[in-house]
Amino acid sequence: MAKAKQDVKKIVLAYSGGLDTSIILKWLKNEYGCEVIAFSADLGQGDELAPIRDKAFATGADKVYIDDLKEEFVKDFVFPMFRANAIYEGHYLLGTSIARPLIAKRQMEIAKMEGADAVSHGATGKGNDQVRFELGYYHFDPAITVIAPWRDWKLNSRQALVNYAKKNGIPIPVTKKRPWSSDRNLLHISFEGGILEDTWAEAPEEMYVLTVKPEKAPNKAQYVEIEFKNGNAVAVDGEKMSPAQLLAHLNYIGGQHGIGRVDLLENRSVGMKSRGVYETPGGTILREAHMAVEQITMDREVMRVRDSLIPEYARMIYAGYWFSPEREMIQTLIDDSQKCVNGVARVKLYKGHCRTVGRKSETNSLFNLDFATFEKDQVFNQADATGFIKINSLRLRIRSLMQAQKKK
Repeated sequence: MAKAKQDVKKIVLAYSGGLDTSIILKWLKNEYGCEVIAFSADLGQGDELAPIRDKAFATGADKVYIDDLKEEFVKDFVFPMFRANAIYEGHYLLGTSIARPLIAKRQMEIAKMEGADAVSHGATGKGNDQVRFELGYYHFDPAITVIAPWRDWKLNSRQALVNYAKKNGIPIPVTKKRPWSSDRNLLHISFEGGILEDTWAEAPEEMYVLTVKPEKAPNKAQYVEIEFKNGNAVAVDGEKMSPAQLLAHLNYIGGQHGIGRVDLLENRSVGMKSRGVYETPGGTILREAHMAVEQITMDREVMRVRDSLIPEYARMIYAGYWFSPEREMIQTLIDDSQKCVNGVARVKLYKGHCRTVGRKSETNSLFNLDFATFEKDQVFNQADATGFIKINSLRLRIRSLMQAQKKK
C-alpha cells in the first residue's frame, strides 16, 4: 500500500534535467515537503549531462548523484541482449528499453544507501517507461513506495506544465525549432512526439544527431573487422577495446556512413501505437557482425531453437521484464549457445547500408570446404540425396495421394 504524503521521508528521483523532471523535482518538494535526491545515470548522453548538477540544485534537490554507468550498461545489459540478436517488431534494437532496468537498479541502490523510502520517475501514464522503471523497483524492494507524478498530478497539459514552471521559477527551454522529444545513450538516440505524430511526414533531416544523411555519406565504402569471443565483441580492426569504448567507436564509424536509421510505428505495451525514429549506428553494425560469426560457428538446430526465442525475448525487454525469471532462463540458454561464437566478421559500410562480406573462425568454424565444394569431392556421395529427399517428401506424397483418392 502506498504511503500517505506526510509519511514519505525521503525520495530518490530519476532526473534527466529536462522540463518534465525539473517540474517533477519541484512538485515533489512542494507536495511532499521532504528531502529529494536527484539521480542521473551517465549512459553516454555526452554534453547533455554537463548542466544537470547545477540545474538540479537550483530546482530544489537536496543531493545529486551523477553516476558513470557506461561500462556496466554495455557489458551487462547491451551485450547480453545482442548475444540474443534481439530486435522488436523487426526493426527496433531496444536502445531505450534496455537502459531502463539499469537506471532502476542504480536508483534502488542509492535509495538503500540513503535510507530513502520512496522513488520517483518522469514517465507518463501512456508510455512504456513507467512499466520498465517500476518492475525494476519492485524487483529490488517489493515494499518501496513509487511516486509517478504523471499519474497523480493535475498538470494534464503542456500549457499547465509551462504555467507551473513559470510560477516556480523553472527555466523553460525553447523547443519551437526542435518540436520533438529525444532520449540518448551509448546504444542509440530516440525521437518521438511533436511533428513525428504525423505518420505520413518524413522525419526532418535536422532531427538526426548521430548519423549523416546517407546520400551525403562518403562515396567510398569502409570495411570494418569485428572480433567476437563467446558472442561478445572484443576488438575492432585488431584493436582490443572495453565494451563501452567499442560501442562508442562503432557509433562514430557507423554515423559517418549514415548507418542505423529506423522509422517505426511500434506497438506500445499499454496497447496503443506510437511512432519512434531511432539512430543506432554502432548497434546495427554489431548485430550484423555477430550474426555473421554465428553463421560459421553455430550448429543449425541450435540456431533454429535460439532464433525461435528472439521475438519473445525482445518483447520481454520492451515490456520491462529484464529482471524476470523467464528472461533469465532464456538468457542462460542463449549464453550457452554463444560458447562457440568465436571469430571475426568483416562488414562493408556504404551510404546507410551495412552488410557482411566475410567471416572466419580459427577455433570453431563448422564450414568444411571438402563437403561444401561444388568441385569434385571424395566425402559426399550425391546419390545419397535421393533417399533423403524421398523420406522428407513422404508426408507430402501421402497427402497428395489421399486428396487424389477423394476426387475419384
